[in-house]
Amino acid sequence: MSDINSTNPRTLGRGICIITGASKGFGQALAYQVSCYLEPRSVLLLVARSGPLLQEMKEELQSATEEQQLVVHCVTVDLRTKEGVDETVRLARQEAVDEIEHVLLINNAASLGDIAKFETFTNPDEALPSWVLYCTAKAARNMMFSVLAKEQQHVKVLSYSPGPMDTDMQKEILRLTNVNHNPMPCHESAAKLVKLLLDNNFSSGAHLDFFDV
Repeated sequence: MSDINSTNPRTLGRGICIITGASKGFGQALAYQVSCYLEPRSVLLLVARSGPLLQEMKEELQSATEEQQLVVHCVTVDLRTKEGVDETVRLARQEAVDEIEHVLLINNAASLGDIAKFETFTNPDEALPSWVLYCTAKAARNMMFSVLAKEQQHVKVLSYSPGPMDTDMQKEILRLTNVNHNPMPCHESAAKLVKLLLDNNFSSGAHLDFFDV
């Protein structure tokens, strides 16, 4: 989600960028690419459960973007808990100074869980994430974003499907299902998402797939 306006369409402006699941995989690739397009004195919040990996990223990003003077924070929390969400919001509000133009939230954090087939999901009272729940949740998220885009017109919302990527999750899917989805390097999909954000010509509430843009 982002502010609907952009002062410079070829940068991401001076803002607060929050990337969840930022310690590895797609989130990590996005952090490196997004940081190149944030204007000086922007704030980058890297959110994940792995503190050491985040700290390593922070040092690399600050070194690579020294002239931009980015403010990089590591937020080591579990977003499955209320406390984790509250801490992330608290830090974002703390950095929301008057000079900040907008907030860019890239909600990438995810887990795979049990990917059992539909017919094996026989107990509706057991909250186990399977493919049926995973796909249902994705569909529900898309509708939620569509409604959010209509209700909050100062917010621009994009639901992006990044395609199969070379991540730990994809390796686990291969191990469990023996199905190879021919994953691509994370930086390829990350580059396409960043271009979408820079062009900023998608409709709020849209769902875009890597293979369609």
